[in-house]
Amino acid sequence: MSESELFKGDDGKLRCFWCAGHDDYVAYHDTEWGFPVGDDLRLFEKLCLEGFQSGLSWLTILRKREAFRRCFAGFDFEKVARFGSRQVERMMGDASIVRHRGKIESTIGNARRALPIVGEFGSLAAYFWRFEPESERHPNTPTIPPEAVALSKDLKKRGWTFVGPTTTYAFMQAMGLVNDHLPGCALRRPVERARKAFRRP
Repeated sequence: MSESELFKGDDGKLRCFWCAGHDDYVAYHDTEWGFPVGDDLRLFEKLCLEGFQSGLSWLTILRKREAFRRCFAGFDFEKVARFGSRQVERMMGDASIVRHRGKIESTIGNARRALPIVGEFGSLAAYFWRFEPESERHPNTPTIPPEAVALSKDLKKRGWTFVGPTTTYAFMQAMGLVNDHLPGCALRRPVERARKAFRRP
């Protein structure tokens, strides 16, 4: 493992290289990224925001996250599913979020398509966690795992949009379906302990 894969923070802790340089990234890395999530609204939010990130940096989206939450009713997909053209036009005029009509309409469409998944599996969490890899993969593996590809294909079959394999893999990394904190990162073991203690839905 090269030293470039980790960086040492002001507190002396080693962390994954991607969060270097921004306090917002460090806080996100230390408190959220990789810790397992079983809450439907958080899962829906993250998948939608990963879609908004396409072509942008996650830092841009992270800094606009509260504005996105305000615009999308806290990502309560039952409420978002009822959004129409009036809400779309309102958000297109809101500079506090990423004003991309296709991604805004995609989030509304995906909210509508989340409802039958809940009806079929009982919750979004129960559906998403079906795609957790059975064995731990090495974080340095460059390829997208087949489970992320399978999730992408299944979502698309169900009518979801902006859910390509890169997006679904980033979602799985962030929501704890995989532990991709690098060996030597101060958060790798805490995340693994949290994953072991997590009760799968």
